[in-house]
Amino acid sequence: MLLEELDFDFPGELIAQHPVVPRDACRLLVLPRCGSMEHSRFREVTRLLLPGDVLVINDSRVLSARLFARKETGGEVELLFLHPLSQSGDVWEALARPSRRLREGMELVVDDRRLALRGRRGEGRWAVASSTGEPLARLMEDKGRLPLPPYVHAYPSDPESYQTVYADAPGSAAAPTAGLHFTPGLMVAAQELGCRFARVTLHVGLDTFRPITEARIDDHRIHREWFSVARESLATIDMCRASGGRVIAVGTTSVRVLESLYGSPGHVERAPSSNGTICGTTGLYITPGYCFKAVDALITNFHLPRTSLLALVMAFGGVDRVRDAYAEAIRRRYRFFSFGDAMFLEAPSANGVPERRQGGNDLR
Repeated sequence: MLLEELDFDFPGELIAQHPVVPRDACRLLVLPRCGSMEHSRFREVTRLLLPGDVLVINDSRVLSARLFARKETGGEVELLFLHPLSQSGDVWEALARPSRRLREGMELVVDDRRLALRGRRGEGRWAVASSTGEPLARLMEDKGRLPLPPYVHAYPSDPESYQTVYADAPGSAAAPTAGLHFTPGLMVAAQELGCRFARVTLHVGLDTFRPITEARIDDHRIHREWFSVARESLATIDMCRASGGRVIAVGTTSVRVLESLYGSPGHVERAPSSNGTICGTTGLYITPGYCFKAVDALITNFHLPRTSLLALVMAFGGVDRVRDAYAEAIRRRYRFFSFGDAMFLEAPSANGVPERRQGGNDLR
């Protein structure tokens, strides 16, 4: 697939700058397995669910990972913390801007705390250490701000609006935005219908905002991201697949976890774990032509052109089908990207649902 096939034009005013209140009041474009697209509201998503469905949600929580520090000379440095480099959490990899004049061993000051630059890691990234051994997550909680996407220009009055209501595991540089539309009441309504929720964790990295630049999208590579799935969630998903229920991925991050478990385990680097939990990193990059093994339906937002996220959605829903849906969404002035509206896509019949029902996950 060529990069230009992931491109589309849209008016800039369709980029949502603020979340809808309440969360489930956003619009919902529905692409059923058969028939024409439908237009609804997210609060009505339960009419699309069936007893026995399992909704797989990513419970990663966005870190307040953007901090502003000062050099001893007075110059300001913006730090975006990406992931820990030490078990104790006192050393993290961070993206520093401006980075050109920084030097190894230099100290940065955040109010009364000091940070030390341990070494360059390429592309403006540094190993940053607490000078006192304090876990840097504590500094982020005290002094940090949420790292909003570059196309959102106003910091939300309520930072929790950029967290899902079920966010629990701190670690992401960006929200798994498909889940932002769920309210506690909507989740209870789905459970009363006979649906279940299975939690997974995938910490979203900065790569989610990085556009593809290669002319052929298969030449692109994405950064690895850490994920974890507890034994209880694995059992819920396995039982659903065995009984013929639908596995509904809430967001592209949940898709990547599911397909890493059940479809493409070769992209996973396992980490030591206990209690039946599977964890590690995945570099799975899904493009059109990929054969899905685990996902029957997808809830997702409208994504940026020329990104791996849009490539995944087109792979699942069909290139022409998704392109037509985006054109219709633009015509009807849906709101786009992180704070925008949502889609519910069922797998086209050609994806071969019965084939995906066979077997448990391949990482046990």
